[in-house]
Order: sequence, then structure tokens, then C-alpha cells
Amino acid sequence: MQLWVGLGNPGAKYAANRHNIGWMALDRIAADHGFGPWRAKFQGSLCEGNLGGQKVVMLKPETFMNLSGQSVGEAARFFKISPAEITVFHDELDLAPGKARVKTGGGHAGHNGLRSIHAHIGEAYGRVRLGIGHPGHKDRVAAYVLSDFAKAEQDWLDDLLRGLSDGAPALAKGDSAKFLNAVALRTAPPRSSTSASKTTAAATPAPTQKADADPPPAHDARTTLQRLMDKFR
Repeated sequence: MQLWVGLGNPGAKYAANRHNIGWMALDRIAADHGFGPWRAKFQGSLCEGNLGGQKVVMLKPETFMNLSGQSVGEAARFFKISPAEITVFHDELDLAPGKARVKTGGGHAGHNGLRSIHAHIGEAYGRVRLGIGHPGHKDRVAAYVLSDFAKAEQDWLDDLLRGLSDGAPALAKGDSAKFLNAVALRTAPPRSSTSASKTTAAATPAPTQKADADPPPAHDARTTLQRLMDKFR
């Protein structure tokens, strides 16, 4: 059994915030892969299902971000799950928007949700870092993460969430490379070679006929004997 945690804040006013991208990820994966209904448990919302033949329990802590560890710790103790079997999906300021990275262990880099989880279960858990970009100055970070994704960001956000869902079975089986490849196919799909060939062909003008081409020779109606006689005249 694995425990996947999506970080965010409860309430409609926070639902579309950049800080809630972890919740968005779990919602998309659960919906696409037929997980059971969400129910209240462990100071959060919980649902269960299977991914890649692995049983996965999903948890969205509803303690507010800076107390997320309370919910995660309670669930981990109930299911007797070690930190190595826990994966946390969270927003990442130091990644470009739409990028995703997988990491195990390490510091919390000032993220309040991770800081709280560290305090309750230690740091040896997995993370899926979801890039939201940086506002440019640390004084603007709080307002930035608690603001909604802009309308212009919806396309890359949807591509990222679709990619996370596509790759979820691979992640559950421990294949992070295949998981990240599935994300990349959504967020940066390869250019079709067929389309490229058509584009090249369309851009290359067809050869034009020479305007000063020699006309074809006229038909000679003379007999062979006449042509021979004319030659010696």
C-alpha cells in the first residue's frame, strides 16, 4: 500500500490557488482512474483505488498548509505506512511553470506544508514537485502562491495535470522515469515528422518551366531518298 498526499488549503476561496496544485493533481488522478469517493478521515479527505496493480490511498489534508503533517502523520500511523511509501505532491517555486520533478528525501526549502510533514514523519518520503514559477522577489511569494492561476496559465496547467494522470500507474510501480516521460509527452509533445515533411513540402515552390525553352522540332515529311538527294544538292 502507498499513501499519496496532495498539499493545499481547504475552502472554495483557495481551490484555484497555485498553492493548491497538489490537491488538483490528486483530484485529476482519482477521477481518471476510478478511485472511490472522497470521505472525511485523518483531518482531511481520503479515497482509495489501484494504480498499476498497486493499492494507493490518496489524502488531501484539510488542516491548512502549515499543519499538513498532523493529517499525514495520523494516516501513516493508522495504515502502518513508512515514509518510503509516502509520496507528496506539492507546488514548487523553483521550477518553471508546467515542469515536474520527482525527489526522495532532502530539505523542505521553506515550504510550510513540507516543513510540517518533516516534523511528523521525518524527511525520507517521496515528493512530486510541481513547478509554478517564482514571482521574482521573496516579498511577493506569499501573495503569489495564494493567488489563482491566471487564465493564460490554464492550458499548461491542464496539460500538466493530464500528464500526471497518464503517468500515475508508472509512479505507483516505482518507475519515475516513465512517469516523467508521460508528463513530458503532454507538456512538450514531440513534433510530428509527417507534419514537418508536409510543412517543408508546402514551403518549397514547385519548379517552373523555362520561358525560353527550345520548341520541339517540326515533323519532316520527306522520304529518305529525298533527304539524301537534298543533302548533295
